[in-house]
Amino acid sequence: MQRQPAQAMLIDLDGVLRRWDPAVAAAAEAAHSLPAGALMQTAFAWELLRPAVAGEITDAEWMYLIAKRLPLPEDEAAAAVADWQQHRGTVDPEALALVRAARAAGRPVGLATNATDRLRGDLDSLGLTEEFDAIISSAEVKIHKPAPEFFAHACEALATEAPWVLFVDDDDRVIRGARAAKLLGFRWTGPEGLPYLRKALALPS
Repeated sequence: MQRQPAQAMLIDLDGVLRRWDPAVAAAAEAAHSLPAGALMQTAFAWELLRPAVAGEITDAEWMYLIAKRLPLPEDEAAAAVADWQQHRGTVDPEALALVRAARAAGRPVGLATNATDRLRGDLDSLGLTEEFDAIISSAEVKIHKPAPEFFAHACEALATEAPWVLFVDDDDRVIRGARAAKLLGFRWTGPEGLPYLRKALALPS
């Protein structure tokens, strides 16, 4: 039996709608004589990242903890983190076009992201604030993906039951969580997935 089209979409920010240039972190590391990969490895250590995306600490506090762990004097470590953070990413135009096409076809779209309290400012700077019907930020709801409660909250924000919601993310673990919560999970690897997503939403070709 052919599945009915999804009635709404939830889409991730980082790795889907927002792209990061790895050259920025590499340049900051080189400028401050840090080992290659030191910034990302430190930032995404789960014991530092989790409280930031769970809304237990601010983005500024997260950056402070990252700097404290770097093998540099305090002032230089803070400067390295600041250099890295000046770049706030770029929007993937094809992913954004999908969001706009879905909304134009009457499919509500929510941004569903593990984020810090810096999210709203980033969305403003990227020109994305008005592109969604709902914004579900882990730092604001105090629950991060892939917790079932996160997906329940996100579906409620779109007033759509989970089996009718298409969820797009680039993280396998999060996709598994979404599917366990009965959403239609699709792992984003790039624009090659767009034909499937358009079909799943019954968007005009």
